[in-house]
Amino acid sequence: MALYHLGERVNPYIARLEREGFEVVRNLVGRCLTEDELVGILPGVFASVAGIEPYTEHVFQAGRELQIVARYGVGYDKVDVAAATRHGVAVAMAFGTNHEAVADSTLTLMAAVVGNVVRHHERVRRGGWGMNMHPGLWRATVGIVGLGRVGKAVARRCRGFEMRILAYDVVPDVAFAREYGLNLVALDTLLQEADIVTLHAPHTSETENLINRDRLARMKRGAYLVNTARGGLVDEAALYEALTSGQLAGAALDVFRAEPPTGSPLLDLDSVVLSPHCAGTNATSEAAVLNRCIDSILAWARGEGPEAEYLLNPEVLRSERGGVSPSKV
Repeated sequence: MALYHLGERVNPYIARLEREGFEVVRNLVGRCLTEDELVGILPGVFASVAGIEPYTEHVFQAGRELQIVARYGVGYDKVDVAAATRHGVAVAMAFGTNHEAVADSTLTLMAAVVGNVVRHHERVRRGGWGMNMHPGLWRATVGIVGLGRVGKAVARRCRGFEMRILAYDVVPDVAFAREYGLNLVALDTLLQEADIVTLHAPHTSETENLINRDRLARMKRGAYLVNTARGGLVDEAALYEALTSGQLAGAALDVFRAEPPTGSPLLDLDSVVLSPHCAGTNATSEAAVLNRCIDSILAWARGEGPEAEYLLNPEVLRSERGGVSPSKV
């Protein structure tokens, strides 16, 4: 039996599991499952195509038949990898499958917030006319925080707008920066000089509230913030203050600390463009991500284990529980 987090929509990729004899249990609640809901649904489940549900110690204790969690995407901050390892559960990722989709969405959100697209749309829809003056993207200075696969894909797109590109990463790729004309700078320098700051760093204990009240104050007045990475990178209360005070002109957010962000004051600001954590999903990336997840699940069911580059905890390959084909699927 396999758990599929994306709901009732049938697609040909998940059908691969069914052709291999798996019974696929779909998430039908229309939102991310809670910890308690996961605990209730996991008994009897061999594999999970996981979204951003919380895979905790409690969840792994309850899911005694669970052998592999294949993450739909590249972030794993919601998975307690150490707990998974203790319980002999493989955690497989879909690295390299959706970064181009995230980069497309990042540029879309960037253009929307800088160009006042939502405000103009609402004005015309309500029978109004006229425009709000706004800056452009062409030759703007963009600051990319995190120069991994997504950050690099964003940088390549920004070159098409002849942007001045600043980038910060704890382990910068000097060769890439040289090839694409990026300026590698300190984070403070990036914040002070960028017209648009876009976040592409992972969410870890070190990056929790990376963009806090102090760093928002260091940004250029009237700048924009785009976040398609993780909500935990941004102090949302401080962001609200920066937007309402005029320190920032706008923000575009695909991710939030609580998802959905019910009750967040950010929802009431017309200077904020909102998206439901969907930046990494389009028709092309869905195929790549799901096929990668399913490849990992089927490999584990055959006792082979996923390819090492996709497995976060290869030590489970040597565990008594790991890599055993299910007697019932």
